[in-house]
Amino acid sequence: MKHLIILGDGMADWAVPQLGDKTLLEYAATPHMDWLAQHGRNGCLKTIPDGFHPGSEVANSSILGYDQHLVYEGRGPLEAASIGVELEPGDLAMRCNLVCLEGDLLKNHSCGRLETEEGDVLIRFLQEKLGNERIHFYTGVQYRHLLVIKGGDKHLDCTPPHDIPLKPWRNSLPLASSEGEGSETAALLCDLIYKSQELLRNHPLNIERQQRGMDPANCIWPWGGGYRPQMVPLTVTYPQIKRGSVITAVDLIRGIGKYAGLRVIDVEGATGLWDTNYEGKAQAAIQALREGDDFVYVHVEASDEAGHDGNLELKLKTIENLDNRLVRPILEAVPTIGEEVAIALLPDHPTPIALRTHTNEPVPFCIYYPGIEPDGVQTFSEVAAKQGFYGCLEGNQFIQTFMK
Repeated sequence: MKHLIILGDGMADWAVPQLGDKTLLEYAATPHMDWLAQHGRNGCLKTIPDGFHPGSEVANSSILGYDQHLVYEGRGPLEAASIGVELEPGDLAMRCNLVCLEGDLLKNHSCGRLETEEGDVLIRFLQEKLGNERIHFYTGVQYRHLLVIKGGDKHLDCTPPHDIPLKPWRNSLPLASSEGEGSETAALLCDLIYKSQELLRNHPLNIERQQRGMDPANCIWPWGGGYRPQMVPLTVTYPQIKRGSVITAVDLIRGIGKYAGLRVIDVEGATGLWDTNYEGKAQAAIQALREGDDFVYVHVEASDEAGHDGNLELKLKTIENLDNRLVRPILEAVPTIGEEVAIALLPDHPTPIALRTHTNEPVPFCIYYPGIEPDGVQTFSEVAAKQGFYGCLEGNQFIQTFMK
């Protein structure tokens, strides 16, 4: 039996008064997700272990069964793996957002809509002006880039920029850990943040963006730092996986996939935003299963970005797009693959539009395969899943259950 996971990043949410106190999953038209819930078994999954920040890197690697106490090193090393940067011992890799500051506030964590080509221009400029033998900036995707500091100390307190939209940014500058380690690295990061503002403020690309009514990418924001993680490939842990793949537009998920021993499948038009190529991702998953992959992880970022923007209508649209444009064609094609396929559907964490950042509540999930005895749940949602067969799982219980 082959295995397919469909992951709607940040799809879970809180009850919304404008929707009659329903969550978005309850309110949205999702007949194909509901079909999976009706014909499969449901439950809730605690994807964020106690003591860990509710980041996508924690949630997605937890879903794949990795113990965060053993493998967690932050987002930076995952970004490095995604773009092919080999980390040496002592290299501190950090996610480096290009953000938009407006006075004392961090206006947004992504500069609105920043194309990768634009980000590349600015990151190369910063490398020219600020880079040296110890400091190196690498171009990633859109607003998400990489900063590597040789000999950097990972014992830092760094706030993810998507946690502080429209809040004072100076209150969240990098600090040394509570144990007092990392003070030199924290000071270096603060210096780079201030210098980047001076350099980017009047860069021609930002002037042009402002003339077009767009947010400037006028500051870097390093966070999520760590060293190269030690992750056992899924093909070792689960011998039934001879070959697996990950389909995503997000670099940190690509990095998790590489460390997990999965090949990365690129899909033209996959943006990581609301306008991503849902159909292309669906077809890539179907093709991978037909061509010999035993395990496919399809990740869609769109709902998470809409949640960070606090955009109710857009998040509803992304959920319905996932249902109609990705889940539907997969369900239609699976019977033609020639081998039975187990399908799991879930978010990685909630991204409530009321809060505009991640939370750590358990998320709903469902598992379907031919012959499974349904548990009576009729819809896919946070509320309905609580009545499901599996109850509430945590740690590696989900992946172990799914791989059985």
